[in-house]
Amino acid sequence: MIKEVICTAATIDEARELAIEKLNAPEDADVSTEVLEMPVKKTLGFFGGSPAKVRAYYEASDFSGAEHYIAAILKGLGIEDPKIDIKADDEDIRIMLDCGDDYGAVIGRRGETLDAIQYLTRLVVNRGTEGFKRVSINAGDYRERREAALRLLARRNSEKVKKYGRSIALDPMNPFERRIIHTTVQEIDGVDSHSVGLDSERRVVLTPAGGSRQAAAPEKRPQTQPERERTPRQDAMKQPPEHQPAPRSDASSAARYGKIEPSKKD
Repeated sequence: MIKEVICTAATIDEARELAIEKLNAPEDADVSTEVLEMPVKKTLGFFGGSPAKVRAYYEASDFSGAEHYIAAILKGLGIEDPKIDIKADDEDIRIMLDCGDDYGAVIGRRGETLDAIQYLTRLVVNRGTEGFKRVSINAGDYRERREAALRLLARRNSEKVKKYGRSIALDPMNPFERRIIHTTVQEIDGVDSHSVGLDSERRVVLTPAGGSRQAAAPEKRPQTQPERERTPRQDAMKQPPEHQPAPRSDASSAARYGKIEPSKKD
């Protein structure tokens, strides 16, 4: 998409400067100028003549709106002077964020903040358009490091599945991360994988090859107080009322310890 401004002035230089100023292009934009009309001096200083006309233009990305949107989010997160590099083809948009050494606020816990920015940017890019473009956003080398960690996780748990013959359910993951797990498991003999759950709770389950596609049974929560540690009083409290021992009366206490008479004052 070409953005342009056409301005006129007494000289070519003046018209060029005015056009560039009104174009207000980004600092990294490759701005070009074109002289449309040469200035013509007036006859005898009074008659005829015409100003110079200059066109200033640059090729803007179709996704400049996404760039401004991301920049606003990063500013709200306290990121100063981030660099946003956008590369796109007919189907995909790849966005790289350079935030210096301040990546923690952008990435978030397990990449949750980065995934949220990616999701919202996808909505902005595809809003009001007929086609659909996939959007991927990376901050530094986070995606590469996360992928390596997920592949290691898949291999380690696959070995446990083969060793013990039991299914293992991993923590909930987003579609990108689940895809990495599935791809890695496909390279391992003796283990299959499938996804269960809905929305943010959807997770990958690893099972022995050819086994039943059921989620791994959740671990039983340990008892807070084992039976052997319960006191007789706690056991009595768990029994129905008709089986609980009758409370001690004051009379029985007196019989056991003797009757206590108040002392008489002289």
